[in-house]
Amino acid sequence: MSATDSVIQIADEGSVKKITFTQKSIIDETVIHQIGKDIIGVIDSMAKPKVLISFGGVDHLSSAALGVLITCHNRVRVKDGQLYLSDIPKPIFEIFKITKLNKMFQIVDTSDAALKNFK
Repeated sequence: MSATDSVIQIADEGSVKKITFTQKSIIDETVIHQIGKDIIGVIDSMAKPKVLISFGGVDHLSSAALGVLITCHNRVRVKDGQLYLSDIPKPIFEIFKITKLNKMFQIVDTSDAALKNFK
């Protein structure tokens, strides 16, 4: 495939799939589309998904990326799963607050804290 293969890393943390980004800027439409496909693939592969998306090291996030996150949230909810977002830098968290997405998503400060919240 292309360089988009390395945009996210998926790790098993017990029964939780932890997704981290390998790029600081998540703004390219092609990359965002691939990220969406990859994360949806992870969600669809689980009967009752438990997914943690960590934004550690991400400096820029486009509105299209927010759309992908909403799609992922809805997909997890339909399957009665859990989705947590963690390690969100303050400038990006401000975008979540402005768009009121901080009320939609389960957001915690760190990946470790998020892993403790899964049931």
